[in-house]
Amino acid sequence: MRKRIIFDYIRQQDAKPLKRAGLLLFILIFPMAEVIAQSRIDTPEFRARRKDMVQAQIVARGVKDPRILDAMTAVPRHAFVPNHLHRSAYSDRPLPIGESQTISQPYIVALMTNILNLSGDDRVLEVGTGSGYQAAVLARVARDVHTVEIKEKLCRRAAKALADLEFDNIQTRCGDGYFGWPEAAPFDAIMITAAVDHIPPPLIKQLKEGGRLALPLGNPFVFQNLVLVTKVNQDIKVENITGVLFVPMTGQALKRR
Repeated sequence: MRKRIIFDYIRQQDAKPLKRAGLLLFILIFPMAEVIAQSRIDTPEFRARRKDMVQAQIVARGVKDPRILDAMTAVPRHAFVPNHLHRSAYSDRPLPIGESQTISQPYIVALMTNILNLSGDDRVLEVGTGSGYQAAVLARVARDVHTVEIKEKLCRRAAKALADLEFDNIQTRCGDGYFGWPEAAPFDAIMITAAVDHIPPPLIKQLKEGGRLALPLGNPFVFQNLVLVTKVNQDIKVENITGVLFVPMTGQALKRR
């Protein structure tokens, strides 16, 4: 089924065709538009590299959920990185996406999705859209995804990437994800994709009873543990998963330090 993204801050407008005479000027003024258009192109080589990535980096490390493996095989990671990093898109490492942010290592994307134990009918909140790649993977194993990004440039770029890939079960918002998305709550699962030294109270409040929250918890500037938080009888249970290193969560999270 063909899909499209819904996002609440961009009003769609009919685009007039570019005339040949104006094409060079358009490319000079908007070079990123050309990069974005090129990044949407999938090829047999990229598809083969995704299959290799899934087997060597994800299955080999213990992630077995077929829905997650299918999602990681299907979503073109190169579509979420700058054009000059396409050849590195399926490597076993994070990559820079601008604004001092990164796209996470593929295994970490799979692991964080896996520990949320999604059933397929879940409503998920992602805090820290970044490139949009994690949201795209989540959208293939959940019913719908709400994702919030504090850096407006990344927010708009991710929304464009997700729109081009035609997801219809993702909503994006530019804002401080520390406060979640109250009007869309409660959520079955929440994922924070930036490091924070405490569990944000607004997100626990927006989590359903029995819901799961995955986040890198610890010193945002040194080292963190990936933890799984489960809401039980209005209290929380915290389980350590593994050591990780994420960029710091900004906005209100830093003000609370």
